[in-house]
Amino acid sequence: MTKTIKQRLADNEIVRVLSFGSLASSKFIEIAGIVGGFHGLWLDQEHSAIPHQQIELMTMACRASNLSCFVRVPPIDYGTIMRPMEAGAEGIMVAQIRTVDQVKQVVDWAKYPPMGTRGLFLANSEAKYGTVDQQQHIESANRDRWLAIQIETPEAVGCAQAIAEVNGVDALFVGPGDLACTLGVPGQVLHPKCIDALEQVSAGAKAAGKPWGALTRGPEHAGKCRELGCQLFSLVADLDLIHRGFQATKKLYTEFFE
Repeated sequence: MTKTIKQRLADNEIVRVLSFGSLASSKFIEIAGIVGGFHGLWLDQEHSAIPHQQIELMTMACRASNLSCFVRVPPIDYGTIMRPMEAGAEGIMVAQIRTVDQVKQVVDWAKYPPMGTRGLFLANSEAKYGTVDQQQHIESANRDRWLAIQIETPEAVGCAQAIAEVNGVDALFVGPGDLACTLGVPGQVLHPKCIDALEQVSAGAKAAGKPWGALTRGPEHAGKCRELGCQLFSLVADLDLIHRGFQATKKLYTEFFE
């Protein structure tokens, strides 16, 4: 892999990713790596029934396909936060965060001492299956594994800067669907309330010296995010690709679908 997502963000680059959830598979990831033109992808364990064993297989597919990979998880417990990293994910994106205290708990679960309380286990991909010195592994994991916090509620928007300032948080990430819903304008991601929220997140991230990303809802929404300084763009999901493929096929063979 030429660069990780964390390295690209640190170099102030635009990062293109896609998401896998409903139709997640290792072969689909391989195809994305060959023809997609993306820097990486994220696997959705918040809304999709992707078991840990499948996460292991898909992170292997990412490494084989030269794609960076991170996993979105709910803020449920220690194992939920820690296990994707052991499977080989470069980072974790935590959904449904509303308070700074939640963020501090997530950091505690995600980091080895002295930064957190993560338990040491070396028989996994992250530690190259026991071939890395323990101290070296702890230092590299705390340094290289990255943590993104989703901002998708008015409560999180209100403390976006404080969240970004927590030691161990590497980036903020806007979830526009839930954000619009919780702001009372579901589906209207470019509503003035949503734009105001994006501006607050952008300002908070900038003040904390951290990058931010967003799941985009079309070119106009992506353009607005870019205008506000967004670097990490989740441009498409697996199911979107399937829908667009069917639509393009029907358009190509219009006379056969009349």
